[in-house]
Amino acid sequence: MQVTNFYPEQYKDTLEKDINHNYLAQQFIDYPEIFKKIEQVVRNGDYTLGHAVDEFEKNFAEKINSKYAIGVGSGTDALMLSLKALDIGAGDEVITTPFTFYATIGAIVTAGATPVFVDIEEDYNISASKIEAAITDKTKAILPVHWSGKPCDMDEILTVAKANGLKVVEDSCHGIQATYKDKYAGTFGDFGCFSMHPLKNLNVWGDGGLVCTQDEELACKMRLMRNHGLVDRDHCQVFAYNSRLDTVQAVVADHLLQKIDFITKNRIANAEYLDNALSEIPQVTIPRRDKHHTKQVYHIYSLLFERRDELSAYLASHGVDAKAHYPIPMHLQPAAKQWGYQKGDFPVTEKTCDMTLSLPVHEFIETSQLSKMITLIKDFYA
Repeated sequence: MQVTNFYPEQYKDTLEKDINHNYLAQQFIDYPEIFKKIEQVVRNGDYTLGHAVDEFEKNFAEKINSKYAIGVGSGTDALMLSLKALDIGAGDEVITTPFTFYATIGAIVTAGATPVFVDIEEDYNISASKIEAAITDKTKAILPVHWSGKPCDMDEILTVAKANGLKVVEDSCHGIQATYKDKYAGTFGDFGCFSMHPLKNLNVWGDGGLVCTQDEELACKMRLMRNHGLVDRDHCQVFAYNSRLDTVQAVVADHLLQKIDFITKNRIANAEYLDNALSEIPQVTIPRRDKHHTKQVYHIYSLLFERRDELSAYLASHGVDAKAHYPIPMHLQPAAKQWGYQKGDFPVTEKTCDMTLSLPVHEFIETSQLSKMITLIKDFYA
């Protein structure tokens, strides 16, 4: 098997669409301002865990009412390091969802543990009522994923975790500024993990991640684990990892953090515009929204569409970058064969993967572009 870098062609294909998920040129149109801030990093030479990292961590923690925020190399590292910091590893099981990005499962596996899957509800999030049945004497943690920025049922998840002595690590990589009962996603569990991958709602010029916690001891442990276990230049408390948020990326992230209210507001407005129009089409299923208890921030705007693949090709032929996030669930991936899951094990997840399609709703989508997508979808089914 030959493995090559498939991203350049993917980027090229996306940028050729008139309405696409890649909006980075627009988002960073003010890059000269960022360059000026980065110039100070160059003058200081503090590229590794420099002053800007401390400043961004403080600002991010304040933004979501978290006591502590620790910058790491990626959202994936945030998840993996959180599990390691909770002493979860070989022989342990972590309950999670099969409807997620590969990184969620990869983090569990690279921490040394085994993922145990629980099916989702029709809102695409893990079914909290089914978690208890999956618990064994090897279970050490629950890892809920706030899919597309819609928070999971954290009340029930925390109740199950407390009753069974389990840790909770939130995959909030889609969920900056999402709330559940007026509390921010990523602040409920032992750790909350965020990604700043270029196409996240808060993003940087490469990879970056954050870990949030309310526990001082866990925060100290995370700071050790991201930086080789060093307490100072000459003393190593534990032999650990190198997963530091670069100072340059922290500058970019902090610059964009000042715009996150605008980003969130516009994504929600665009999603609601599409919801209102597409709800009239019988072949389209909008997932359950819970506006009384949650604020969904729409990192991804995905619905269920009949004849999904045909529709996707039709939209692409008209310049719309519609994507399936994701067509193959985690329990049916080649990498998951070792755990013995079969097709039919998680029917709601599998149906969702067969029908899901995502439309761009980022903050730079214009009303005319939303209307074009609506018209195309109506014409396709007509």
